[in-house]
Amino acid sequence: MARFDVVICGLGAMGSAAAWQLARRGRRVLGLERLAPGHDRGSSHGRTRIIRLGYFEHPSYVPLVRHAYALWRELEGRCRRRLLHVTGIAEIGSRGGELVRGTLASMELHGLEHEVLSAPEAMRRFPVFTLPPDYLAVLQPDGGFVEVEPSITASLALAAAAGAQIRSNEAVRAIEPRAGFVRIVTERSVVEAEQAVVAAGPWTSSLLPHLPVPLRATRQVAGWFDCADAHLFAADRFPVFMLQSRHGLHYGIPPHGGAGLKIARHHHRDESVDPDEHDRTVGAEDEALIRAIAEHIPGANGRLIAAGTCLYTMTPDGDFVIDRLPGSPQIIVVSACSGHGFKFAPVIGEIVAELVTGGSTRHDISRFRLDRFR
Repeated sequence: MARFDVVICGLGAMGSAAAWQLARRGRRVLGLERLAPGHDRGSSHGRTRIIRLGYFEHPSYVPLVRHAYALWRELEGRCRRRLLHVTGIAEIGSRGGELVRGTLASMELHGLEHEVLSAPEAMRRFPVFTLPPDYLAVLQPDGGFVEVEPSITASLALAAAAGAQIRSNEAVRAIEPRAGFVRIVTERSVVEAEQAVVAAGPWTSSLLPHLPVPLRATRQVAGWFDCADAHLFAADRFPVFMLQSRHGLHYGIPPHGGAGLKIARHHHRDESVDPDEHDRTVGAEDEALIRAIAEHIPGANGRLIAAGTCLYTMTPDGDFVIDRLPGSPQIIVVSACSGHGFKFAPVIGEIVAELVTGGSTRHDISRFRLDRFR
C-alpha cells in the first residue's frame, strides 16, 4: 500500500495551493481530484475572481489578503505568466450599508490607501454608473482580479515539479482516521498518510460526516455580457466593482480573455443544493437577477454571451474553516470559504503547509476555528 506524508483531497484553489506549498517543503504529497482540476462542477472555475484589500466582511482578513498579494506575485514569477490584474476596485452603496461601512472600517483600521467619492464624483470618473445621490464609492487602487483556471494549473505544475503526485478523475470515497495516520479510500485505490488535508469544497461534509458544523452548498450564477460603449468598460478605464443596492450585492469584472463583462449577484438566490444533483442550466429568472444591476449600469445590459453556475460552500457565519478535525488531529479541514475565498488561495496553501510541517502557523487563523460552532 502506498504511503505518503500528506494526502490532499480536492485540488481546487486551496488544495492546489497546498500541494505546491507542501511539495516545495520536501513533503511526499499525493493530491486527489474527483474530476479534472479547474472543472466546472465546484467552486474553482469561471475565468476570473476579485481580489481586494479593504475587506468589508471583517478587518481581520486584511493581513491575510495582503500576504496573498505577495504570494500571487511569487506564483506569477515561477510560472512565468501574469495571473493577478490590478484594475482598482470601486465598492459602491449607501453610506450606512454593509458594503461601504465595512470597507471603510477595514481601510481605516489598517491604514489602506483609498478614496471616497460622492455619487456625482463617481459618475464623472466612471460614466457607466447611474447612482442615487446618497451613494458613495470607495476606491481602492490595489483591487483587481485573478485568473482562475490558469492559477490552479500553475500551482499543480509547480507541485508536480517539486515531486508531488497528482491524480485526476479519482474520487475519494472515505477518509478513515487511524492511530497516528489516515487511511484514504478512493474509487481506484487505498493509500495511507501521516496527515490528510480535506479541501473538497461542497463535498467536504460527505467526506467528513462528523464535521461539527453544518455546511451548505449554494448555487451561484454568473453571466458575461456585451457592453454598449465597450471602450468605457476596458480594464484600463473601468475598475472591478461591487455595488450594493435594493437589488442585492452585485459584482463585476472587466472583459478579459475574449469574454464580456462578468456580472453576478453575490449569493444569487441563496439556494441550498446537492453538489452532485443541482440544476446547472441558467434560466430566465437567473438572468433577470443578474440584469437587475442595469438600473445602475445601463451599458451592461447587452447581449448575454455566456453564463454558468458554481457553488459556494457556506458556513453558518460566512467565515472560513481552517482547523484540525476534533478527535482526529491528523485531518486538517480547509476552506469552506462561503463565496469569498479564491483570492486567499496562496496564503491558505501556506497556512496548511505550516500546520502540516510544524503543527502551527504564523498567520492568525483564530477566526476560522471549528470550536466557534460549539
